[in-house]
Amino acid sequence: MRPQNTPPTGPAGTTTAAGPATADDAEFRALLDRLSDKATADYYNPFTTFDWPPAIPTDGLWMSPELLSVHGTELIDELSPAQLRALSRWESVNFYSLNVHGIRELLIEVTRRVHTPGFELPSEFFHHFIGEENDHMWFFATFCLKYADKIYPDKSVKLPEAPRDPAVENFLVFARILIFEQIVDHYNVQLAADRRLHPTVRHINRLHHQDESRHIAFGGRLVQLLWQRLLDSDLDEAARLELRRYLGRYLTTSMESFYNPAVYRDAGLTDGFALRRRLLAHPARQAAHAKVLHKTTDFLHRIGVFDAPA
Repeated sequence: MRPQNTPPTGPAGTTTAAGPATADDAEFRALLDRLSDKATADYYNPFTTFDWPPAIPTDGLWMSPELLSVHGTELIDELSPAQLRALSRWESVNFYSLNVHGIRELLIEVTRRVHTPGFELPSEFFHHFIGEENDHMWFFATFCLKYADKIYPDKSVKLPEAPRDPAVENFLVFARILIFEQIVDHYNVQLAADRRLHPTVRHINRLHHQDESRHIAFGGRLVQLLWQRLLDSDLDEAARLELRRYLGRYLTTSMESFYNPAVYRDAGLTDGFALRRRLLAHPARQAAHAKVLHKTTDFLHRIGVFDAPA
């Protein structure tokens, strides 16, 4: 993978008129080949894979209690079993709604880059990525509309515009995609394994995790390469600090999107905005966020985007 405005490279280990291929290019190409082969082997048609039941019973859980926004706080003990089930239903719908909106954004960004200068190497895998993410958006949206008759609107706080330098912008785009996918995958893994949940819920999360494991492997390596090449371009300390702040804000706003006042209203809980503020300030929820984000923050520390923890 080459940043914008750098010479093209030929096949791994060869030299073109513009210059030699790098070891990083060869390693990345091998990873892309493996992931593309796996995507082909794992391919499924989402329109025939799902046997959507007419309804999902509301007298059972739709999300694991351990993943609810009230988990670890005194409020969860104050909820009746019926309230807990209602909250699990609507937080489940909120989670899939967040996926719909997040996937739409990443599809826009990746599609803008497929078969453009600087992205020749990953463009074939981009086609797998785009196709799979489109399928994911369809089945998450179908779940919401079929079983809740709505998709929660996107209420996320919009961050300031990313820097317009193409190399910096590319890094931030794929860093955001990786963060989004790793957060979602944390939920997917637990939901897919939770036998308390309806089989359709488990099936959606299992399939999504299957595809996201490839996307995360791809994204981690791409982000690492893009970061290293930013460093090689003599990124100054002020620019590095701004990137860290931007991604730190993105991590925070991503977790805050799980606390939706409309969800609390639909679950029959009063004063959703006050409840959101109370929960976001709760130490147990801050610890829960750290657990969800630990793979992402460990990765960003390891490659040097974030300062090493004390």
